Amino acid sequence: MKLFTKGPIDHSTIAKALAELCHDFENGAHEIFLGQVRADQIDGHTVVAIEYSAFEEMVEEQLKKITHQLFDQFPIKSLHIRHSLGRVPAGGISLFVLISAPHREAAFDAARSFVDRLKVELPIWGKEIFDHQNSQWKVNR
Repeated sequence: MKLFTKGPIDHSTIAKALAELCHDFENGAHEIFLGQVRADQIDGHTVVAIEYSAFEEMVEEQLKKITHQLFDQFPIKSLHIRHSLGRVPAGGISLFVLISAPHREAAFDAARSFVDRLKVELPIWGKEIFDHQNSQWKVNR
């Protein structure tokens, strides 16, 4: 599974994953989460981009653990994930998650659990870049 993408996640990556769903006859629900960089206002300055970095080896190891637990906890059939590394401008997509399950409740619940865990457990950091080119490390809420 290719996890990281340099820069924003291209719309063609998302479209390709969605196109593959037409060949999926086991699942009746597909939950999609897209994380988009916001142009937040902080202390009178606008966030123009986020620069993502990660401890890649540890991310891969932790992601396997989270994924196994997710499949044990929820009756889901597939999971696709992409996360950006490097600079993603405001408006760009930095996280793409697609979870498929036979029924919608499992897809909804698994997606929320998965995204919440990624934000807390994976060593991926975002540095907010402001319109005046100063920066600060992003705090996940």
